[in-house]
Order: sequence, then structure tokens, then C-alpha cells
Amino acid sequence: MLNQYPTKIDGSAMKTAAMETVTNPYDGTAVAEVGVASASEVETAIASAANASASLRRLSTWERAGLLTRIAGAIADHCNALANLITQESGKPIRYTRGEVARAVTTFTLAAAEARTQAGQVLPVDQQPGYEGRLCLASRVPRGPVAAIAPFNFPLNLVAHKLAPALAVGAPVVLKPATQSPLTAHALSDLVDAAGAPKGAFNVVHCPAELGEKLVTDERLKVLSFTGSDVLGWRLKSIAGKKHVILELGGNAPSIIDAGADLEAIVPKLVESAWANAGQICIKCQRIFVHAELYPDFIERFVAVSQAVAVGDPRDERTMVGPLIEQRHVERVRAWIVEARAAGARVLCGDRSEGQLLWPTVLTQTTPEMRVRSLEVFGPVTIVEKADSFANALELANQGRYGLQASVFTPSLAHALAAYDQLDTGAVLINEVTTFRADNYPYGGSKDSGIGREGVRSAMEELTQPKVLVLKS
Repeated sequence: MLNQYPTKIDGSAMKTAAMETVTNPYDGTAVAEVGVASASEVETAIASAANASASLRRLSTWERAGLLTRIAGAIADHCNALANLITQESGKPIRYTRGEVARAVTTFTLAAAEARTQAGQVLPVDQQPGYEGRLCLASRVPRGPVAAIAPFNFPLNLVAHKLAPALAVGAPVVLKPATQSPLTAHALSDLVDAAGAPKGAFNVVHCPAELGEKLVTDERLKVLSFTGSDVLGWRLKSIAGKKHVILELGGNAPSIIDAGADLEAIVPKLVESAWANAGQICIKCQRIFVHAELYPDFIERFVAVSQAVAVGDPRDERTMVGPLIEQRHVERVRAWIVEARAAGARVLCGDRSEGQLLWPTVLTQTTPEMRVRSLEVFGPVTIVEKADSFANALELANQGRYGLQASVFTPSLAHALAAYDQLDTGAVLINEVTTFRADNYPYGGSKDSGIGREGVRSAMEELTQPKVLVLKS
């Protein structure tokens, strides 16, 4: 008999009329059953969060910090079970799911520390005659309950980046986990409840998309925190009404290889950045622009190492490339490759699929109009092109509608500073791959890559608003 993960509302399991089987994208085997929330249960979850809002915001600092610390400890205690569950339901290789669990521990630990240090300001308001004798305090208070919608590719840590900051400021969360990988969020909710979270602090509803939109439009939920595709994200923003909206959307991350870069050290890192989890990472290395002097050598090295990457069973410790989450995405990515080839691109390796596995595919001689270069592939495809100069590489990297993260490999401090100044992205990483992310820095992008910032402290600021007290003697 399959394990069952019921809908979690108000700290309790709620029996639903419908259950759905979650299958392993690698071999199609059944993983577990999850409760499917109806319109009535979605309403109950929203009402629960709204009712919990006032009491949650009144929790003391030590209560919020203690809860977050206990959640971090519970995740650490269940690290192997959580890592295996993520691998089973999402197909992410086990070598990466262990890292995701470790990061989630860090995210909750950071939130506990930030909850203890969040402070306000004392402002001098005696700025003109007659304003003397007043004390002005400005602090931050929760905007209110949070509607959170999370993606399939980081079903634990990207949920943590919504939940941990919310609990740190005293805001309840109603979460719609990814349709394809909802089990991990339900497992997390069990740990949150066991850690002593107040009722209504964290409600999890696995439901159809049309019911999930109720979280976006209902005015009782004051914040929308969405991570997913740019098309869906901007549409949800358009119907969110008065909500404060945080969008972490797609990327098309460029990497620049400057003259003088050490290819022997760089290539293995770029290979993993391009192919980890079958490229299903919004900051994966998708576009590489190489200085003309290094281009032939780089191409030879990059293709050779890419061809040796382990593709297959995500439970195998060696596997870097597991399955794409759904068959339709295999078909989509293959169609984009065929389209690029027909328009003149050269395929240097890959372009092979088996079931939901797609082998690492490197293309060159692409144009900015091709979808493999202009859009987010979200699959194991990377393009490599020659740049005539560093200035040309910056220009190429800035093309397109996304601006999440960019990396620049250069021995030149002047070029590093120029890249930081000129690249239109949320982060510029010097001598580091685009998939690098620390859970405490402001994370987010420009252009179609979203609005607002995650990262624990930044998210806490997004989830709160200033409130002023003026005392007159």
C-alpha cells in the first residue's frame, strides 16, 4: 500500500474526497498518494491563515526564533528521508537532493537568527520649528498572510525560502506546492507541526491550477510569493489585486569566458552548472560566450567533458543528468533543438533522448532569435558562441528578456568591475558559476526574471511594511 500525504490545514490532516498518485519521472513507478484539495478545503486553508494572522504576529522574538530552530533541527534529523523523497518525486539526482536538504537547514537557521536581530529605527523628526519634544520609532510589521506557490525543481528549499522568512516575521503561509512534486512540502508540514507551529501557521493545499488561483485573488492573503515560469508569474500578478507581489521567474543565465581564464579549472564547473538536474534550474549555465582566443580550446574541452557526464537513474550517486519532470518537456526541448538546427545551428553533442532522459546537448552558431538562445530552455541544452572582445561578450550577455544571474571568468579586476556595472542581472558572479546561490544574499532578477527579492533577510523585508510611532511629551 502506498504512503498517503493528506491535505494539511490548521495543523491537522484533512481527509479529501480525491487522492492522486505521484509517480517517479524516471521509471514511472508510483511513489505515494496525495490529497487533492477541493474548493471548500482551499477556502478552509485561507480562512485558517487569516484567523491565525493576529496571534502569529504577536509571537515574541524567542518564540519565533525557537520555532525556526526546531524546524531546522527536524529537517537535519530527517535529511536522508527527505533527500530520497525529493529524488523519487522529482527525479533530481540524489547527489543534489542531499545538498538541497542541507541548504533548507541553513535557510531556517538563518531565519531564526534574523528573527532575533530584526530591528527598527529611531528617527529625528524635529526637522523644523515646532516639532521638538517628539520621539519617532519606525519598525516593520507583517503585511499579513502569504499565498505561496512553489516549483517542482527545489520542492524543499524554495518552499523554505517562503516559509522561513514568513515565520520569522510572524506571518502565516498557505502553500500550493508544485503539481508534479507535492509530497516534500507535505512532509515538511509534518515537521513544522511537530516543532510546535501554531495552528494555521502553515497550510498546504495540493489542488488544480484553477483552484490555486483563489490564493492569488483572495484579499485575505496580503502577499503573493511565486516561483515559476515568467509567463504564469506575470499573469498571476495581473490578477493579484492589492497584494504585495514577489516573483522569482525564469532565467537564461550567461557565462563569459574572458581572455586569460584558466580553462582547466573552469570547464568542469561549467559542465556541472549546465547539466546538473538535467538543466532544470533557473540559473543553469545556458549561454556561454568565449573570447575568440580561447574558443577552439574551450569548445573541445567542454564537449568532451559533457559527453562523459553520467545520465540515468537519479538514485545513482554518479548521475548528474536525471529525467526531465514530464514527457512533454522532452518533446518541447527536442523541438527547440530541431528548430535551431534547421535555422543553421550546429549540434556538437547530445540531441538524444530515451524516455524522459535527454542527453546534454551543446549547440553553436546560434542566433539571438532562436528559442534555445532567447528563452529559458529549462533542460540540458547550452549554447556556446565566440566573442570578439570582452565588450562584445557583455553586449551578447545582455541580449534577451531575462536578467537573473550572470557569471564572468576573468583575471582582470577592471573587467570584473565593468561586468558588475554593465550586466543587467540581479547578480554578477566573478570566477563563479551562475548556479551559485547563498541563501542569505538578495536573490532575484531584472527584466522578465521577476520583481522583489528572496534570501532570508530580503524576503523578511518584502513580507513586512514600515509602521511609525510618534510620542509627544
